[in-house]
Amino acid sequence: MKLKQICLSLATLMAVGGAASAYAADLKFAVIYDAGGKFDKSFNQSASEGAERFKKETKLNYIEVQVASDTQTEQVLRNLARKNVDLIAAIGFAQAQAVQNIAKEFPKTKFVLIDGIATGDNVSSVLFKEQEGSYLVGVAAAIASKSKKVGFVGGMDIPLIRNFACGYAQGAKATEPKIDVVQNMVGTTTAAWNDPAKGGELARAQFERGVDVIFAAAGGSGMGTLQAVKEKGKLGIGVDSNQNYMHPGSMLTSMVKRVDQAIYDSFMQLKNGSWKGGTQYKGLKEGGVDWALDKDNRAVVSADMEKRVNAAKQDIISGKVKVADFREGNKCPV
Repeated sequence: MKLKQICLSLATLMAVGGAASAYAADLKFAVIYDAGGKFDKSFNQSASEGAERFKKETKLNYIEVQVASDTQTEQVLRNLARKNVDLIAAIGFAQAQAVQNIAKEFPKTKFVLIDGIATGDNVSSVLFKEQEGSYLVGVAAAIASKSKKVGFVGGMDIPLIRNFACGYAQGAKATEPKIDVVQNMVGTTTAAWNDPAKGGELARAQFERGVDVIFAAAGGSGMGTLQAVKEKGKLGIGVDSNQNYMHPGSMLTSMVKRVDQAIYDSFMQLKNGSWKGGTQYKGLKEGGVDWALDKDNRAVVSADMEKRVNAAKQDIISGKVKVADFREGNKCPV
């Protein structure tokens, strides 16, 4: 089976002195993107940006591989481990089982798994408290909405995406108890991450129901949602990467999920000799999630909105506000 390798290059720079530097120059890194693809302008792209920042700072290169389907993942992981890649970053929950299997088979190879859990001393599982960042953009949506009807378009219908929706609804309801939160999912398979036409269709259907702000957590499908938002003169909320730049003036904000930082940190830790396995949960307190405010959305975020969203952020960090995680109880409280 032929795999599309976006980039196939390994570190070849000479060490500048010392055993540690020599070892670092020989390190091999790899990133495996999930079905959404490297150029989804969201989740996978954020991972790519973290790897690129590491490369720029250290001059150490890395291999990039795009899997065409979940069934390819184990084969790709095994091939990379056989090439003696030192650290492999697996992007997305769908790669969890494959990482679990290959990590046992190749105990000397290290793995960082994003959005999933695999066990073993050679695996670092990084998960995010999406509900906390989503709560903040829910607060912003409720303040911005004139109709008091806000929407959510998710990608694949899985607990992870339901968690985004749950946090969003909690933030909106905490701000406007009688607000309507309309939710739709693009689909139930990995194809749901790459269907912008369906993302746009769901957005337009929500507009017909009176929705005037939509949070899109749908990977590439979200591009269609946000385009529809722009065309209809409504407000959109981006996800994972800061997507405010895509449609300035139509983007209320973005729920930023720092996948880039997780990849950068893991690569740098290996280089510095401080890498450890285990499971990490990154929320607002840990700098893993946040809301985005910059020149591209400054015009649509009032001083009052900024103050109230940041107050909610501090309440979550301090523990005053507890945002329910859909994945823990399989039920959203609102």
